[in-house]
Amino acid sequence: MLPKLVFAMLVMTVASGLLAVDEFNAAVITKVDGNKVTFYTIAKGGQKRDEITLPVAENATIATARFNKEEKKIEAGDPLKGGLKNDAFKNKKGTRARITTDHDNKKITEILTFRTS
Repeated sequence: MLPKLVFAMLVMTVASGLLAVDEFNAAVITKVDGNKVTFYTIAKGGQKRDEITLPVAENATIATARFNKEEKKIEAGDPLKGGLKNDAFKNKKGTRARITTDHDNKKITEILTFRTS
């Protein structure tokens, strides 16, 4: 009985890992070219990592980021008018955002922009 339980837990752990999406919480978008977005992430300590360019899925959420105080998490706020053509992506210093990709890390499924001053 115990070996079956351990095996079942192992299978569930592996399966959930395969279905996981990736979230880049500390991302800076440097370029938007059509449906392709170039961004870099910031490692702990403030070091800039290599730039990544990924296409954006057709049904992707492009919105402002909003902090839900009750659930203590970041979620989508108001949609950005014009999507990737919005002025928020024309900042020469880059646009701070939270980027979520699909389970293969091949397409962006959500971009939540943070307000910069």
